[in-house]
Amino acid sequence: MTGRSAPAVSPPSLRARLGLIAVLAALVVVALGILYADDSGPGIVDARIQTALDGAGQPWRPIALATDFSGEPVGAVMLIAAVVTGCLLLRHPRAAVLVVAGTGLSVGTATLLKSLVGRTIHGGNLSYPSGHTAFATALALVTALVATGRLHLGRTAGTSLVLTAALVAGAVMGWAQVSLGAHYPTDVLGGWCTALAVVPATALLVDRTADRLVARTAETVREECS
Repeated sequence: MTGRSAPAVSPPSLRARLGLIAVLAALVVVALGILYADDSGPGIVDARIQTALDGAGQPWRPIALATDFSGEPVGAVMLIAAVVTGCLLLRHPRAAVLVVAGTGLSVGTATLLKSLVGRTIHGGNLSYPSGHTAFATALALVTALVATGRLHLGRTAGTSLVLTAALVAGAVMGWAQVSLGAHYPTDVLGGWCTALAVVPATALLVDRTADRLVARTAETVREECS
């Protein structure tokens, strides 16, 4: 017996497309990191977008602050705990592992890149890429991947769901970060692409690790029964 103990969190029908998207996203992260390395001000595109948004005034500021809180340690832990609980109630342990690993590695990668790139905002705060945006995008990606697998969506529908979820989550959190002045728009793009690069690889790693464990367990049972 070598079957899966739970549905795959990296749907086979999406792996090729998500792999390509992950590679392209990683290239964008690297390109922007090189472009804005050791910078301390907005680029031309940043300035134009910031002017268009012109800060988050009433009634939008409370919404921006609430969105920002969901990416802070306390808010993030609460969200992760809620999603992990849902995965366990659905008896989908792989999804629970991916929620923690996918979001954790995305934020961890963003944090590492901040130190490497050295871009700052407001007098020394490391800004590229946005960890808040990476977290929100990663959580949305994980949720969409799990939904795609459980609903047995096809390649087109699954890809559309995953990308739409990532775009909406990244846009909402990105708007909050730029409106509150916490990040430049290109920081947000970098955070979004960081999650797009990290989560598909993490999902594939979770599946392969789980499959190996299932296969080894089955082999052990056969040996004991023989």
